[in-house]
Amino acid sequence: MQIGYARVSTIDQNLDLQIEALKSAGCEKIYEDEGVSGAKASRPGLEELLKHLQRGDVLIVWKLDRLGRSLRHLIDLIGMFEERGIGFTSLSDGIDTTTPLGKLFFHISGAFGEYERNLISERTKAGMEAARARGVRLGRPPKLTALDKLDHQSIDT
Repeated sequence: MQIGYARVSTIDQNLDLQIEALKSAGCEKIYEDEGVSGAKASRPGLEELLKHLQRGDVLIVWKLDRLGRSLRHLIDLIGMFEERGIGFTSLSDGIDTTTPLGKLFFHISGAFGEYERNLISERTKAGMEAARARGVRLGRPPKLTALDKLDHQSIDT
């Protein structure tokens, strides 16, 4: 069964374009989340969809960013779909994991995303080391300054 998922981030946006594209792609059932950010972990329509997907189903979205809140989240979802025998298609992005080429394309995209995250992590660590070498104290300031501690000690005595 081909099942669609449509989401818009704000109530001001409209699902019509996505729903029409999903119907044209042959979706028999469409789950929706309206006015729900992709960054939110709780999306009722997506949660309901994930409960009902079965082996042999194909989940279709209009665009990849409608499904996941991050690349890591997307990769996790696609991995779960593969384990459960569920296909995935993104109409606008040309991704179709029911084909060998589509699976390859998705995994290459995921590898580039992981590479980018690793580069960011390396740059952050290098920047923190350079700051420490310059004598910059990292982290939040202490709760009590030395003067505050002296004041506190004088009050206690």
